[in-house]
Amino acid sequence: MAEKSKILVIGGTGYIGKFIVKASAKAGHPTFALVRQTTASNPEKSALLESFKTSGVKLVYGDIYDHNSLVKAIKEVDVVISTVGFEQITDQVKIIAAIKEAGNIKAYLTMKCQRFLPSEFGSDVDRVHPVEPAGSLFRDKANVRRAIEAEGIPYTYVVSHGFAGYILPNLGDSTAKVPPREKVQVLGHGNCKGVYVEEENIATYTIKAVEDLRTLNKTIKIRPPTNILSFNEIFSIWEKKIGKTLEKVYIPEDQLLKNRGLELFLILLWFGFHAESPYPLNLILSIYHALQVKGDDSIFETEASSCVEATELYPEVKYTTVDEYLDRLV
Repeated sequence: MAEKSKILVIGGTGYIGKFIVKASAKAGHPTFALVRQTTASNPEKSALLESFKTSGVKLVYGDIYDHNSLVKAIKEVDVVISTVGFEQITDQVKIIAAIKEAGNIKAYLTMKCQRFLPSEFGSDVDRVHPVEPAGSLFRDKANVRRAIEAEGIPYTYVVSHGFAGYILPNLGDSTAKVPPREKVQVLGHGNCKGVYVEEENIATYTIKAVEDLRTLNKTIKIRPPTNILSFNEIFSIWEKKIGKTLEKVYIPEDQLLKNRGLELFLILLWFGFHAESPYPLNLILSIYHALQVKGDDSIFETEASSCVEATELYPEVKYTTVDEYLDRLV
């Protein structure tokens, strides 16, 4: 059996990062998590870091803003996976520079394929163009792609579409803090299709892709067929589970954009409903706008020369369906 690739995860204590770290270790890869000293001393992160170490993950102390520590960490591995948050997307150029200096992330024609996976884990940023502030974020992610390609660094881009853990517990209603049982609010008409994938499944597919020649220098899209649904279809599934019909409040796009525009609406929701939220709601809602009002057309794009489908490459993976996920919320 070929030796497993060594994987470095940058941003491993973040939302999606922790799932990637755990999936890598579970799959038997020598796994390294880049950890800042401030994170290591953070009581809120101590339990997570201990769980990493228990599963065999090696903590590497460093920072993307400390070039020498980053180069040193990269020299020890075959694959670099970035899961940094949106506020650090543009700073991934520092990872690119460190990969170039380290010199060991190269594409070889063996089953051990060195590569870089930048922080994506959402819509296809080359094909979806949301309103602000998500528009700027998507352009920043696309610019990181172009920088990787310009440097000749082997890559895989992971397009996972919607995080089930973000969207399904409130049925896409950003004002709801618990699964709605009486009334639900949705932007648009509710008929646009989206893809909703459980985070553990995203991590499993990502780790499977890192040693697969079929995903080298390509975009891997995670689109479980049963999870391509509109919100109206999700509402129908939920109503059957709770035995009740929801009151649906649809907010049409023209209503969102009139007067002072969508941005004002988003800010009002931010201060009115989610003052304690760790992420800016205006960013999240602008992504919701792209999914619910405009629709993610990249869901249905199949470009064999540049894209591959995760569920077709790895049919052995038992992914969680939306129906099964909603069962947990009843």
